[in-house]
Amino acid sequence: MSLTLTENAAKHIKQQIAKQGHGIALRIGIQKSGCSGYSYTYDLADEIKKDDRLFISEDTNIVVNTNDLPFLNGSKIDFVQEGLNSFYKLSNPNIDNTCGCGESFSLNESVER
Repeated sequence: MSLTLTENAAKHIKQQIAKQGHGIALRIGIQKSGCSGYSYTYDLADEIKKDDRLFISEDTNIVVNTNDLPFLNGSKIDFVQEGLNSFYKLSNPNIDNTCGCGESFSLNESVER
């Protein structure tokens, strides 16, 4: 299992943890949502729970619940700025399709829940 960050993403996560004054990692997950079926969730993690898996990339911690691991395995997380918008952007090999607005995605049948 692998999950990696770009240098930009790692820098942003560290800045957010410092700004919030708490947190040890970025927590990434997926939830049922949107017109294509799923969307990503992001939050700062204050702890690593027993059902979590910790990844370290670019000297930065990422936490994923083990239930979401098959759907995020092999993903590379970037943080990008486009005009006035900034957001995490995942290159996820497990995605089959994205919706027109880019907010949700469907999974390959081999990893479908």
